[in-house]
Amino acid sequence: MAESVRSQLLHGVAWNFIEKVLIRGASFFIGIILARLLSPSDYGLMGMLSVFISISSVFIEGGLAKALIQRQNCQDIDYSTAFVANVGMSIGIYWIMFAAAPWIAIFYGEPILVDLTRILSLNFILGSFNIVQRAKLMAKVDFKSLAQINVISTIISGFIGVFMAYYGCGVWALVGQSLCSTLVLIVLFPVYSKWKPSFTFSKKSFCYLFGFGSKLMVTGVYSVVLNNISTICIGKYYRSQQLGFFTRASQFSELISTTSYDVIGNVTFPVLSELQNDVTKLVSVYRKSLFFTAMVIFPIMVLIALLAKPIVIILLTEKWLPCVALMQWLCLARMFTPLSAINMNLLNAVGRSDLFMKLDFSKLPLILVTFAITIPIGVEAIVIGDFVSTFICFFINAYLPGRMFGYGAWGQIKDWRYIFLSLCIMVLSVSTFLHFVTNVWLQLFGGGIIGIIVYMVCCLCFKIVDDDVLKILKIIE
Repeated sequence: MAESVRSQLLHGVAWNFIEKVLIRGASFFIGIILARLLSPSDYGLMGMLSVFISISSVFIEGGLAKALIQRQNCQDIDYSTAFVANVGMSIGIYWIMFAAAPWIAIFYGEPILVDLTRILSLNFILGSFNIVQRAKLMAKVDFKSLAQINVISTIISGFIGVFMAYYGCGVWALVGQSLCSTLVLIVLFPVYSKWKPSFTFSKKSFCYLFGFGSKLMVTGVYSVVLNNISTICIGKYYRSQQLGFFTRASQFSELISTTSYDVIGNVTFPVLSELQNDVTKLVSVYRKSLFFTAMVIFPIMVLIALLAKPIVIILLTEKWLPCVALMQWLCLARMFTPLSAINMNLLNAVGRSDLFMKLDFSKLPLILVTFAITIPIGVEAIVIGDFVSTFICFFINAYLPGRMFGYGAWGQIKDWRYIFLSLCIMVLSVSTFLHFVTNVWLQLFGGGIIGIIVYMVCCLCFKIVDDDVLKILKIIE
């Protein structure tokens, strides 16, 4: 691998890791405070809107951000065209959501959703001003600037959210936090990106960007709907409190899973795009990205699942205990999510967004059957079904990369065999400790320390950590 590409990848991973640790850490701490001040029903109300907000966000971006990153030698006219398209789409989507708000409230049987939808949807217009500037920084692998922007935004908006929750604003504290975050980003992105938006529009540029991005947009909408089917159904057929437990459990499980993919996936996409004409280097980066992600994500998710009960009791109090079992199954399911995403991301990096879309749609029958079976049974059955379908989807997502580059699911699992062996030893050690200890504080800290030490010792014994991983962990520049 060329030294410049290796250095770019390692520096990007290092700074992206710093960013995500700081942001997720701050968000986690703020979320704990908010969960103590707010009720499960408050989170349930926000959960009911999550699918509509997510789908609208996909339409607004239209895949243009990734198209800008994937396209080599982008000109200023390309960025301006994407900016105009994003802003125009966001205004249209906002008015659609404004008009649809009463219907959303009727669907869930919650009148407050009318005002919540209309106020929260202002994020669409505000956020559209940042999409191109974020893509520009990502294309340059400038995760140092992204880290500083996002950390400042998280801290300021978190303070506003906690302040509003403390003074009894209820669910509006979560809305205020979200809007404040977007407003701060509007101020910071122009300063760091050094790019001023204009309203210059090129039909030729738009056709190219949309030609690539439209497939990602369709796939994105499809993915959002599938990923939120459980949220929709729980909100529709069960109480908002049940949805609140599910939402909180999802936030715990996705904290590490999303961070892991953000750190590796967001860095590797521009790097893989740059290497799309050099298959040998492309596969090398792709393989190491998967291995490093598995090495980090597997032990953390398994350890959180083992320690779910003391985590919930200590951090959220006993009023949140019903989310323990949900959190355990979701943690196991999210072990495979970032790995599947990296496998799929490779197709986008080489410009095959059409294959990305076809592969994603091929999973639809499996997911629909799983939900059809589990939804009538109950919320816990839904998350167990999620685990089963996610595990199977990992093999589906790795199929085309395996055919194209000779590194499919079984090859990946073979590379991870010592990681799995280390996990088994860690689970046995922590489970034995928890069997003899009943104090939740001792369970959390004692079990956590034992799990980390046992896994690290196994990594050293089996020589899992290689030179590139050590470099990633040491780079702080």
